[in-house]
Amino acid sequence: MSDPIGDAEGQPLRRRGARDSATPNGADPIPVPPVDPAAVPPRPPLPRPAAAPAPHQSVPVSAAAMREQLRQARGDFASNVTQAREHLDQANERIKARTGRDLILATLVGLAFGAVLLGSLLFFKELFVPIALGIAVLGIFELSRALRAAGRRIDLVPQVGVGVLLVLAGYFAPAWLSWVTLLFAVVFVIVWRLVAQMFAKDGRTYGDVLTDAVVGGFVQIYVPFLTSLALMLLRQEGGQWWVLAFIAVAVASDTGAYTAGVAIGKHPMAPRISPKKTWEGFGGAVIAAGAAGVLLALYMLEMPWWAGVVFGLAILLSATLGDLGESMIKRDIGIKDMSSWLPGHGGLLDRLDSILPSTVPALSLYFLLSPWAVLT
Repeated sequence: MSDPIGDAEGQPLRRRGARDSATPNGADPIPVPPVDPAAVPPRPPLPRPAAAPAPHQSVPVSAAAMREQLRQARGDFASNVTQAREHLDQANERIKARTGRDLILATLVGLAFGAVLLGSLLFFKELFVPIALGIAVLGIFELSRALRAAGRRIDLVPQVGVGVLLVLAGYFAPAWLSWVTLLFAVVFVIVWRLVAQMFAKDGRTYGDVLTDAVVGGFVQIYVPFLTSLALMLLRQEGGQWWVLAFIAVAVASDTGAYTAGVAIGKHPMAPRISPKKTWEGFGGAVIAAGAAGVLLALYMLEMPWWAGVVFGLAILLSATLGDLGESMIKRDIGIKDMSSWLPGHGGLLDRLDSILPSTVPALSLYFLLSPWAVLT
């Protein structure tokens, strides 16, 4: 074992003294400069931890405050509804003053009427037969009452009797028998009127008697016969789509004419017959009928677009002439509407004045253009 380290005098050294005195090669110890504490830079402060967000405290809302807020919201909603209704009523009054029709009622009645026709044609086309029969009977009654009020003598019972027979022949009888039934109906009501006048002995002039007879025949042609043409078209293969199409084009024509006439109508079309019809309205009817005809031809009737143009313009022409023709009749007998059965429209025939005459070109174009056409 080695001796413990000591100094020159043989005294043992402590560990620190031994460390300080031990130098390489026995040299003198390395001097250590004194450290000034003031010269040492201070330690930078540690970053403070982020403060935790304060917990959200909900402000309690009393039941009274909630009721007040609901009452205020309800009041604002009622005020907005009232303002909107006032604006709508004002617009409706302006349109009514210009066209003589209540727009809101006319729209509602038209939608209801269209829904009934649409449902019968789409789901079970035989349902359209009693609907058409009812329309024909009401139309005969409406037209006969208007003519009688103007001094014409129209026999209602025979008119309705042979009118029903004529309408049913359009659907259940062959085409040639329908024409025979038309001839029979016209002759029957004329003869009935002449015989009835023979027993009247009221001194009515021959001119008035002849006018009564001719007008009676016209009632059969205008209402039940044109209705029978619609049923004649209905019974053909795919006929329900053609009936729906020509009614849709006629309605589109009326809507386009009404919209354009109200918006920009300035130049009267036939002031002596119907002062409120304008050429601008007719232009709107041309656009609407043409567009509807093309769309229906392409997507429902399986025809090319040009056939849709022909179809639309043909229905447009018949609808316009029918509208003007009924306006002429009403002006001649001195009435504004045939009746007041349909609010916003007037009478039933006021709504059908463009549809009934359109049965003629619709049936004709079916046999000329339709790929389904087979004469029955």
